[in-house]
Amino acid sequence: MKSYTTSALAVLFFGTYAFYAQEEIQSTQQEQLVLDQQEELQLTAKDSMVVSSWMVGLGWNFVNDSGDRLNNITKIKGYYNSVAFPSRISIGRYFKSGIGLEAITSYNNYKKGKIIDGVVNPEDKDYFGFDTRFSYDLNKIVGQTGWFDPYVGVGAGYTYANDLGRGTYNAVIGFRTWFSDRWGLDFSSSGKWSFGNEASNHIQHAVGVVYQFNIEKELTKKGLEKLALINAMEEEAKRVSDSINAALEAEAAAAALAERLAREKEEAARLAAENKANQEAIDLQKQKMDELSNLNKVFFRFDSSYLTVSDQGILDELVAFMNKYPDVIIEVKGHADSRGKADYNQWLSQRRADSAVKHIVDSGIDSNRIYGTGYGELQISNGCTDGVRCTKEEHKQNRITEYSMVEESENVISLNK
Repeated sequence: MKSYTTSALAVLFFGTYAFYAQEEIQSTQQEQLVLDQQEELQLTAKDSMVVSSWMVGLGWNFVNDSGDRLNNITKIKGYYNSVAFPSRISIGRYFKSGIGLEAITSYNNYKKGKIIDGVVNPEDKDYFGFDTRFSYDLNKIVGQTGWFDPYVGVGAGYTYANDLGRGTYNAVIGFRTWFSDRWGLDFSSSGKWSFGNEASNHIQHAVGVVYQFNIEKELTKKGLEKLALINAMEEEAKRVSDSINAALEAEAAAAALAERLAREKEEAARLAAENKANQEAIDLQKQKMDELSNLNKVFFRFDSSYLTVSDQGILDELVAFMNKYPDVIIEVKGHADSRGKADYNQWLSQRRADSAVKHIVDSGIDSNRIYGTGYGELQISNGCTDGVRCTKEEHKQNRITEYSMVEESENVISLNK
């Protein structure tokens, strides 16, 4: 018999050892697989984008001031004016919201023989433009593309052209294409409408190199997804590591398991009882609040704090509520409409609140359980403030007397239904 017992114990020992050894090997292999995958999944520069920056630009501009821009928009010879050297400088600040604020200066030259305002230009004439504009990045609507940024904008400026200065309203549409986080190209077309004199409207196209600095970057949508996956893999690696540690500690933890389960059972019972008591208190509080909110409210007549018999009957509902729940404390809120002076309306609303409180105390409620506060015309509920024309019925809604239940901690539960 002793030999059988010894053999059984040996089998049990070696079987247990083999089980934990196999589990440890599998867990180690799984952890290594997760680490290998995590090494392949790293955030790169492509996973982030510029969300705000300063930007400067240098380029060329092309002006069509022929007087018939729609018909000649695609005709270059004879209609568009430009110079060979860089003729446009810009600087701007661009925000996370997609809004950009830009300042632009440009130079051009109306060439002799070009069509200007419907006639042949008799001589070369200088063109100067000084413009500011607000732009909006359309990627905020269509989604980030990473390298292509279309935008629209509006602004105003001053242009001196054809020997005549004029203020202009401007509208622009364009796009930027990026080679890196800092360098890109900017293409745009602007319409300029003059105001203040008879100067002609014109179109100005522009192309140039732009450079961003003081940039702020955030992860793209794909970058956020990759980060979430990396975090999930890290958590999985931690879980695997914890599993290995748990397997190694399983034998030592077995002795304490029964005691821990007993403590958990006792704690669970205590928490259940505590949660039940808390829920019952919450349900009772909600029941009180619902009942109080469903009580009818007194609407005083204009310029009056007198309680009619009907008003007293309405307040008797509050008396019954306070008798039903002898632990509640009530604040009565008096209000006034916006007609009349604010100081008078404050005084009147306090009288209304005091009239309601007096009736309730006279009906047998302890005065320590109820008090009144006048709010004058400070809490107009429907927009009928000073200077707003409203009907009598609309003004009446602001002469309401409301109730709020006050907790013992002096936190007020508002019930302005």
